Amino acid sequence: MRRLWWVVAFVVAVLSTLTVVTAATVRATVLSPAFHESVLDEQDAYDRLYNEVLVDPDAAPVARELLAGLAVPEAQITSNIKLVLPPDTVRALTREQIRAVVGYLNGDRDALDLSVDVRPVLNNLNDLAHTYFGDLVAGLQDRSEPDFDRFTADLSAALRDVSEGRAPAGLPSLPLTPEQVEQATDAVLRVLPAGQRAALRPEIETALADGDVATVLAAVAPAAVSDRTRDAARQLQAVMDGGTWDLTDTLAASGNDLAALHRLRPYTAVGVGLVELLAAVLLVASLVALWFLGSTRPDRRLTRLGRPLVVGGVLVAVAALVVRGVTGGRVVDPPAAWPASLARLVDDVQHGAFAHITRTALLAALVPVVAGALLLGAGHYLRVRRPGSLPARRIVGFGAGAAAVAVAGMVVVPLVAGPAAPRVCQGQGSAALCDRPYDEVAYLTSHNAMSTTVDRFIGPLQDPGITAQLDDGVRALQIDTYRWERPDEITARLADSDFTSAQREFIADAVNRFNPPRDGLWLCHSVCRAGAIALVPTLREIGDWMRAHPTEVVTLIIQDAISGQDTEQAFAEAGLTDLIHTPDPDPAKPWPTLGEMTDSGRRLVVFAEQADGPADWYRNFYRYGMETPFAFRSPDAMTCAPHRGGDDHRLFLLNHFITIDGGSRLDAGTVNARRFLLDRAHRCERERGRPVTFVAVDYTTIGDAQGAVAALNAER
Repeated sequence: MRRLWWVVAFVVAVLSTLTVVTAATVRATVLSPAFHESVLDEQDAYDRLYNEVLVDPDAAPVARELLAGLAVPEAQITSNIKLVLPPDTVRALTREQIRAVVGYLNGDRDALDLSVDVRPVLNNLNDLAHTYFGDLVAGLQDRSEPDFDRFTADLSAALRDVSEGRAPAGLPSLPLTPEQVEQATDAVLRVLPAGQRAALRPEIETALADGDVATVLAAVAPAAVSDRTRDAARQLQAVMDGGTWDLTDTLAASGNDLAALHRLRPYTAVGVGLVELLAAVLLVASLVALWFLGSTRPDRRLTRLGRPLVVGGVLVAVAALVVRGVTGGRVVDPPAAWPASLARLVDDVQHGAFAHITRTALLAALVPVVAGALLLGAGHYLRVRRPGSLPARRIVGFGAGAAAVAVAGMVVVPLVAGPAAPRVCQGQGSAALCDRPYDEVAYLTSHNAMSTTVDRFIGPLQDPGITAQLDDGVRALQIDTYRWERPDEITARLADSDFTSAQREFIADAVNRFNPPRDGLWLCHSVCRAGAIALVPTLREIGDWMRAHPTEVVTLIIQDAISGQDTEQAFAEAGLTDLIHTPDPDPAKPWPTLGEMTDSGRRLVVFAEQADGPADWYRNFYRYGMETPFAFRSPDAMTCAPHRGGDDHRLFLLNHFITIDGGSRLDAGTVNARRFLLDRAHRCERERGRPVTFVAVDYTTIGDAQGAVAALNAER
């Protein structure tokens, strides 16, 4: 009978060891949201989504179906995909699905509801329409027409083309009488909703009187395109149940009904932690029983404790390897209809997850094997020890301690060995950047970030608004602060601006026709009459974005035409003082790492081009940084010569844009190309002896400046 109880205790100890290790492994991996997030980052899933899946020709039919009816061609969707579907949005949506699945498996949710809120994506479609429109206007060429009737007809045709997402073949040009201006204005306004016509009439009349048809389109087409885009977005919302996409039904329709998760849930929902605890209690009880059953010799008691631990650990290791071999590291078989790039990504993620689970199980299994081996070794030592060696009481105490450590280790080791939630700095899974000092990281920088097509600036240098720029990977914003100029200040201000002569004439003529002066602080590009957005609300918008993205460090470089006191008050009114980092008073001192800045919460760095205080966080950029020249008229003219800030500072601003009476959208396609930008950055780093910090470009959505900046950081 005693022998039977010994066998029962031995079997219970083996099975308990197996259960504890398995439950701990499952809890630390399959039932941990951090595990799934880590696997996705390890496989570069988010980068591959943009660089491989969304540009895969096999994925085009899906894009066409979802985006049918938008006033934006498919090529523009592809080239500006990060504007429509920002990486941070994808990461947030993915985490929601991970939490839904893990909650279902843990029993926290009664049903597996995989639904995606696509409203953030739909809201970005309006910005994309403006981005596309900016490209259209930039490529238009003037041509003369002989009579007013032909002018009006061609103008109407151009408006129809733009509002339907097509580039006009050209623009009509003809001096108009005041009566003809009124007639042409009426024709132009007919393409707009009635409620928007009165506000735009003064601007259109002024532009037509000057023969400036491009400005007419710049004023009218965004509204027309946006209206069509909103209609298409509403259609998508109707299809997707008011902005929600039910992935559960979609997966079921594709043959992946998630049956494996449903079969697994009865075993996980009862509480893996509870099973683990009960198994640990049974393991301790069975080890105690083995201690007292059979011979009372210390060496045999230790041996009885060691054997089931070794056997249980070996069984776990064998089971883990068998499961990995049988499944082939796959749970879901991608349907044949999926694009090959998506199928590869899903397979790689599955194999990565299985590799982590197997590794965690093997490490956890090693704990009872090592502890059991130590117990067996201690028992053997007691049998063969010589007189005068360690007393048996100490060895028995050691054995009991080893058994206790084994039980605790089987619970703790999987939690330590399993991948933790990735620590991300500067978006898109850049965990390595967290340990990099602020001044050794490259940041995509938006030159004149406030001057956008979306906000209807004349001669815009960016297309999307500031929040969309941040969503799209911009991490430094060059902005200009102003008070609204008086009419008598316009001439002098225009003379120093980089507007074309036609734009200067248009702005001067428009001073008393529309856009009257306004009080307060503004973000303008040279002249507030050419476009302005309020400073404090924009700062508040930046703060809202940063609080929604707690791992991001953002820099503002302000061309300041207002006082330091006014700037300090504006930041206080916007509620940003708790986010602002204060640089060391000594510009030569090392900067903190990005991780240290995010941990402190002080991760908004603010520089001025002119001021230096009075706030201790508001420092003059050229005390801390240096730059290249910025008045380049062609890509070939770009140099790395020292400009403001000298040649010996830690921060390095690379001015990388072309200015020919304003920004050059066409040249942006050349200088923002990944290879061109990288070649210049490398050349300037060699010549100046410092890594490039801020890569300032016009039209951040053109070319691949973001890819070049990512490559610079990867090289370092």
